[in-house]
This record gives sequence, C-alpha cells and structure tokens, in this order.
Amino acid sequence: MRTHSIGPALVALAITGLAHSQVAIYGDTVHTSAGPPLTDAVVVIEEGKIARLGSADAIDVPDGFRVLRAAVVTPGLIDARCTIGLSGYLNQRQDQDQLDSSEPLQPELRAIDAYNPREELVAWVRGYGVTTIHTGHAPRSLVSGQTAVVKTRGETLEEAVVKPVAMIAATVGEGAREGGTKSPGTRAKMASLLRKELIRAEEYLRKQSAQNGEDRPDRDLRLEAMGLVLDGQVPLLVTAQRSQDILTALRIRDEFDFPMVLDGVAEAHGVLSRIRDAGVPVIVHPTMMRASGETENLSFETAGILIQAGVPTAIQGGYEPYVPKSRLVLFEAAVAAAHGLGFDDALRSITISAARILGVSDRVGSLEVGKDGDVALFDGDPFEYTTHCVGVVIEGAVVSEDVR
Repeated sequence: MRTHSIGPALVALAITGLAHSQVAIYGDTVHTSAGPPLTDAVVVIEEGKIARLGSADAIDVPDGFRVLRAAVVTPGLIDARCTIGLSGYLNQRQDQDQLDSSEPLQPELRAIDAYNPREELVAWVRGYGVTTIHTGHAPRSLVSGQTAVVKTRGETLEEAVVKPVAMIAATVGEGAREGGTKSPGTRAKMASLLRKELIRAEEYLRKQSAQNGEDRPDRDLRLEAMGLVLDGQVPLLVTAQRSQDILTALRIRDEFDFPMVLDGVAEAHGVLSRIRDAGVPVIVHPTMMRASGETENLSFETAGILIQAGVPTAIQGGYEPYVPKSRLVLFEAAVAAAHGLGFDDALRSITISAARILGVSDRVGSLEVGKDGDVALFDGDPFEYTTHCVGVVIEGAVVSEDVR
C-alpha cells in the first residue's frame, strides 16, 4: 500500500476536544448495542469517556456527579449519510453548500470547509438523540466531493470533527445525469469519466512515488483526493439506486481494486447476491424515501433484506432537495423495524453497524467502557411514535434536556 497521507493538519482536527462533565445516567433499560440489554443499569461518564457500566446496585456513583434518569437509554444515534451542516433548513442560497454543479468531478471539495456546526438542522437532529453524523457533499454529481464524520455539538468544526475525510461521494445513475449538452448525459459517459479519473490518479500516484524528485508532478488536489481512494485510505461512497447502476459501481471497483461503500440501493433486492458476494457495506436509503424515478422500486423492507443476507448495513437520513433537507434516522429505523428488520437490528443500524461502516466504532456506536460518552435518553421504546427523546449527552456534556 502506498503511503499517501491526508496530512497532519487534518489529523489534528480529529483529536481536538472540549471540556467534559462527570455524568451518571440511570436507565430502567439500557441498550448497549454491544450485547443484551441491561435492566436497572447505570452508565458512568468521566472526562468524556464511559468509565463504568452495569447494574445500578453494583456501581457507586461518587458525589458531585450530575445524575440523569430515563426509562430507556441507548448509545447516541448515528446518521450514516446526510448533508446536514452543508445544507441548511432555510433552503436559501446562503445555506446551501452541499453541491457545486459547475463540474461533474470535484473530489477535492472538502466537507470540513463547508460544514456549519451552528446550523439549525444540527441542533434539530441532536434533540432526537443523534450524536454523530456522516455528512458531506450531496449525491447529485458524478463525484461531488468529500464527506466527514462529526459530532452534533460544538461551536466550531474543530470541536465537532471526528474524521475529517471519511469518504469521497460519487453517484452513478439519474442523479449524476446532466441535461442538454452538459456532460455526463448518459450512464456510459458516467462510467467512462469515472474510469478516466481513476486512471489519471493511478498515474499521478506512480509519479509522486518516483525516486527522482525532479520527475514528480506538481500537486493536483483533485488527483490527490482520488489517490486516497486508490490507496485504500478512504472508500468511494457510490450512490446507485437501479440494479444496473449498482452492478456498474461494483464492476469499476473490481477493475481498480479500491474500498467502496454502496449508498441508496433501492433495487438491492434484484442484485442481492452480487452485493453480498462483493463484500461491500451498504448505507441504505431512508426507509420512507419518496418512491419515484430511479427509486420507484424501493421498499420498506430493503434494510431487513440486506441484513438477513449478511450485508453490513446502516440506515441514513439521506439528502432531500426540499426542506428540511434530511430525514431523521430515528424514525426511518423505526419504520424499518416494523417491516422485517426487528428492534435489535434497527437499533444497530443507527448505532454500532453505522459506526463500523464509517470506521469510527472505536469511539462511538455502543455503550462500552472506554468509548465516548455519547448517550440518548428516552421515556419509552425509542421506536414508538409516542415516545420522546428526553435527554442527549455527547462526550459527557449534557447537550439537550428538551422533550422531543
């Protein structure tokens, strides 16, 4: 593997933190996403990390800790794919940075340069227990830009960022088709342009590694970004809804041998064995996404079908061209739970399964000692319509106590 790096400046962003609190969270039922649920349990958070977890009778909480209580406690929820923080709730030009349509291929566009941690949509999803989001450029260009993993807290990017470069977002299908004389106008052109860019990036990396410094090319941000994919440092996140587009994405992956995550896959049921055999994870479309155009064959059962087939799967809030720009993963998982997914897999799809696909499961996604103190509190079954999120904790800081 080549040693192409995302650079120390970006890495430094991911380790910047905030002051933390000492919190003890009691739950009648605590779902850890790491094992069976616990009854009458407590989660103790110190210095932003989970320090102790277990039966409330067996753990003494020191004086001075802030104490929260709830009927049901879960790990902080994770939205595995959205544009929150780049797209804003006002739906006006000044808060819409999720897509630059001037060119079809722009992998060099960095999500962290456009993310607004003070955007109201960030606070909105946080109030429902979403503590981590995978956000970035929208799936409406052939290669629209980079994504990042951030916490839904903090006044600055440095306070929020977990993974500054998570994936490179691409689209194969109707979402990337341009009209008139603009390119790409067909699926064949999309595949051709993507292959051409990957070949250019291969050649760029080869020259960059030349022993003779005089033979090295000048820096090219676009090719550097695609080089991260070819080096295996970040996956290519490919939105593909139609079965033919899913297969095209897998074909290109096989040709160039790079990591890939499939996004959307409305027609996954038609090529299920190919997805499973390819061994690629899937961030499935929001369960209640509008079924029209290339998503006309989506199903409430898609997530359940994928998981039953053994495909690593997470559910997303997604990107909507209309306000409020994102669906809420809590509700999307709830509907999937009622359509073949079941409670446990539904919760994992927006906690530990999402964390694993995003490469951040060492920090988030489950309640385990040593992990970040990210917790959501509910007054009942989180997937019941009448249940409320009554508290949210991120890295030991109580960021919401509103009843939502």
